[in-house]
Amino acid sequence: MATGIELILAAALCLTCPPLNETLPEGLIQLNPDGSLVTEMPIDLGLEDAGLDEEAPMETLEVLRNKKEKLRNMKEWINGKHLKIATLEDYPLSYTEVLENGTRIGHGVSFQIIEFLQKKFNFTFDVVVPQDNIIGSTMDLDRSLIEMVNNSDVDMAAAFIPSLSEQRSFVFYSTTILDEGEWIMVMRRPRESASGSGLLAPFDFRVWILIFVSLVAVGPIIYVLIIIRNRLTGDSVQHPYSLGHCAWFVYGALMKQGSTLSPIADSTRLLFATWWIFITILTSFYTANLTAFLTLSKFTLPYNTVNDILTKNKHFVSLRGGGVEYAIRTTNESLSMLNHMIHNNYAVFTDASNDSYNLQNYVERNGYVFVRDRPAINIMLYRDYLYRKSLSFNDEKVHCPFAMAKDPFLKKKRTFAYPIGSNLSELFDPELLNLVESGIIKHLSARELPSAEICPQDLGSTERQLRNGDLMMTYYIMLTGFATALAVFTTELLFRYINGRHEANQWARHGIGRTTNGQSVRPSRWLRGLRRFNSGDKQLLGTSTHGQNVTPPPPYQSIFSQGHGHGGEQRWHRPAVANGQHGLILGGDQNLGGVRRLINGRDYIVFRNSNGQSQLVPVRSPSAALFQYTYTE
Repeated sequence: MATGIELILAAALCLTCPPLNETLPEGLIQLNPDGSLVTEMPIDLGLEDAGLDEEAPMETLEVLRNKKEKLRNMKEWINGKHLKIATLEDYPLSYTEVLENGTRIGHGVSFQIIEFLQKKFNFTFDVVVPQDNIIGSTMDLDRSLIEMVNNSDVDMAAAFIPSLSEQRSFVFYSTTILDEGEWIMVMRRPRESASGSGLLAPFDFRVWILIFVSLVAVGPIIYVLIIIRNRLTGDSVQHPYSLGHCAWFVYGALMKQGSTLSPIADSTRLLFATWWIFITILTSFYTANLTAFLTLSKFTLPYNTVNDILTKNKHFVSLRGGGVEYAIRTTNESLSMLNHMIHNNYAVFTDASNDSYNLQNYVERNGYVFVRDRPAINIMLYRDYLYRKSLSFNDEKVHCPFAMAKDPFLKKKRTFAYPIGSNLSELFDPELLNLVESGIIKHLSARELPSAEICPQDLGSTERQLRNGDLMMTYYIMLTGFATALAVFTTELLFRYINGRHEANQWARHGIGRTTNGQSVRPSRWLRGLRRFNSGDKQLLGTSTHGQNVTPPPPYQSIFSQGHGHGGEQRWHRPAVANGQHGLILGGDQNLGGVRRLINGRDYIVFRNSNGQSQLVPVRSPSAALFQYTYTE
């Protein structure tokens, strides 16, 4: 800021300044605000005298005079003239009403502009609508607005018509852009945010994949490094851990559990410590992000852009004959990649111009995405909000069952349309430009709306409480764990049964208690357990006969007894060598034989009972006493 001394010095210097030259240059052309000439130019004035050059990029004096003369003539021509104006039912930008006398009058932003032009140029007009409420295109020209303008059935089309390349050959668009139309998607408000829910929300899908890969790969990597280290160093103190121990250490560290492994080598300790540090950082980030998501997360929608609709094959609906349909059907337009969705019945174009009906029928009931221009969407959601608020005053979720995407589905400049060769554009466009630059058209489009946003994506007034959906992943983990354990248990039973059958077949081929090379074997615990499932005559060797009606073998004393007076008893005696058998055979009329064999280092008499099954009778005194006690007690 200048000081007082500087101001005094500046005033003193101005006294020596030359006086201001208020005389205008010679030959300067002056124009009034209405465009009329102030200075009368001589007829023989040349371009050089007027300050114009042949190469200068500006209109010549003759062009200016002709243009002003043409505008003056057009104003005189339209004064008192009766025009015929076509429009569309596109609330709130343009819509009509039929009075009791059959007269159709226009409403909306378009006719507020027309009424302003009417007062400016003093003309009257009639309002007509096409037979079908469609804009029209090359393949859809019949009964459309474009057809009426192209055939000069009307003087102009007063509607916010999107400027599409295909329609330029039929009509002349206004040079003044009324606005840049934005078509927005409206959908049912999802219960959960599209950014994720529950335990998987803090990390992206790729992060989860990498965590799973590291969990699977780190265990074998540690195992291999320990093996390599032991082979290179020849250390006999640090024994290498098994692969199962290494894998279990990795999983236990991820779950914040301890480990029984205590490595001695420094390199092995560093490997373990590295994984611990990684898990500590990872779990810290996960805990912090999970807390932030459950408390401060921003609500997002599943469908925000055109790519979401395209990749997810989401059904959507828009108005029949509107800008969205023609932008999809036209090859060189921005939405032409959605053309195949029309053939697959994913895109629906409705003839109903009532937005409330389309919202309830397609969005609320069938879950479609409704694509509509922004002014109509805002009015529609605001009226729906007022109606639902009258039903429930406090519950904001009831007030706002719908959500609106923020990114536009389609953006197109919108203008009025005139027949090709019409001069109304030159007369009306300067006035329309003044309305656009002053912000009046934008104000008229949002005049019925409140300043606050209606039903935003994130309902900030509602508290974020944990829902059952947030804990759904914990249920999935439990179910997955139990299902995996059940599958492993079933596999164990299957292998137990298969091994038992294999061992039973091996015994049947090579004899009881012997292998193919003649070595004695002991039945596995799988086969011993499998015996419990058998009953009846197929009783396995060694099965307890307690509680069953089974005839016991002869007493141990009778096997070697040579007493007389018991002719009906079975006696064991040594067979003749000529028979080629070694051991003892059972005497008597039944001609039942028993053979003495060495099984597992012990002597047994193999005796076949009346059921055809083999019984082993121990020969040693302690074993024989226990055997006899089993059958007698």
